[in-house]
Amino acid sequence: MSLFAGGAAGVVAACGSQLPSGETAFSGKADYTVRIATGRVELAPDAIVSTTTYNGQFPGPLLRFTEGRPVVVDVHNDTGIPELLHWHGQRIPAHVDGVAEEGTPYIPAHGTRRLSFTPGPAGFRFYHTHVAAHGDLTRSTYTGQAGPVYIEPKANPGAYDQEVFLTLKEFEPSLSHGGDMAQNFLPASEMPDLKRRGEKAMADSLARGMPHGYEVSYRVFSINGRKLGHGQPIKVKTGQRVLFHVLNASATEIRSLALPGHTFKVVALDGNPVPRPADVPVLWIGTAERVSALVDMNHPGVWILGDRADDDRKNGMGIVVEYAGRTGSPQWSEPPEHTWDYRTFARAGAIVRQPDRTFDLLVEKRNAADKGFNVWTLNGVPFSMESDKPVLDVELGKRYRMRFRNATDDIHPLHLHRHTFEVTHIAGTPIHGLNKDVVMLGGYQALDFDFTADQPGLSLLHCHQQLHMDYGFMILLRCS
Repeated sequence: MSLFAGGAAGVVAACGSQLPSGETAFSGKADYTVRIATGRVELAPDAIVSTTTYNGQFPGPLLRFTEGRPVVVDVHNDTGIPELLHWHGQRIPAHVDGVAEEGTPYIPAHGTRRLSFTPGPAGFRFYHTHVAAHGDLTRSTYTGQAGPVYIEPKANPGAYDQEVFLTLKEFEPSLSHGGDMAQNFLPASEMPDLKRRGEKAMADSLARGMPHGYEVSYRVFSINGRKLGHGQPIKVKTGQRVLFHVLNASATEIRSLALPGHTFKVVALDGNPVPRPADVPVLWIGTAERVSALVDMNHPGVWILGDRADDDRKNGMGIVVEYAGRTGSPQWSEPPEHTWDYRTFARAGAIVRQPDRTFDLLVEKRNAADKGFNVWTLNGVPFSMESDKPVLDVELGKRYRMRFRNATDDIHPLHLHRHTFEVTHIAGTPIHGLNKDVVMLGGYQALDFDFTADQPGLSLLHCHQQLHMDYGFMILLRCS
């Protein structure tokens, strides 16, 4: 199903009365149409998966908006289950953000919902489903419902020769009792009191005869919907500068990416320019994070741009980069060890402006407590999808600090809806200037971020690891 665009100005001018949901009724053609339907995606001739997609493809079509220019999007749901479409990273009203807990109406089964909003802020965002999955691995972000969004800035410097969007994604998930992912790519800053607390809780659970809680593993891996070796290569020329926009659209996994003989100059994280662009040999990208990085094409050959993990790369998590005039089998070589340190891209030192209030949030895990699934709590309380609680009240225009202490050995990609936050303390260090909408909280580590409550209504704060958010790791902020 193709994506089509119309004229935004003409559509906006035709607005009519307000609908009960708070949407505006429009006559005329939408700027974009997104159609949710089940179908088959060919990752390779021997890897054809059945899943739910946008417009019959994975990833969903790249949507290019212009900062500050209103758009209208028609979303058709051709499935038999109500759906939600979340505009990740945008500062837009709660009724179109795409989250039931915030009050967004569902897109009904075999129905349509027309959305109107003003895109922003500029930069690399994305759109994805936001329904709960729990133990159903055919639902939510385990499916192919994800696509990139690029919001054009009002002034674009254009300091590159080619722009490439990459969406990283695994398919065919299954439940397992596998171990946790190694965290040696993050700075070592474990807090002993948090580690003692978390290890005691796990030891007590295992002593009671509980198994380790469920995790998710995958059979096939892809970049832009194709396994390594089965898609079109990225074709470059010697001397070019390529801007890569990389989206980790996984439901649960943290991904790495390296290109032998090349380095990445990270210029933006989650679509927001970083204060200190820096060269790194490997990108580490948490669930739902985005990285924009420049690569100077100065090492001719045919190369694999792929995940550091050999098994994942060999099972599809890679794409070929081919220089003009070069042929042969794509080559891979192990990149150097590298610590992914957010402090590299931030300004050192504490932020000058202090928050009006600080919320302290202790993250804990109840191992296998819900039919074998882990339950996640903030200050001892898991989020209830029946009551949509707990809720923290914030005041419009005030600045708040969210202080997380992680008493688990898991990495948590923290996401705040409808806001951009500033990371202010990480790996034992005060920093400022690093603006994001997802940030990885390491195992047994602490992290602070600040935000200004500038979006009235409800905003969801959660871990973007699907198993974690479905089983308690969420909280609502209510701004009035």
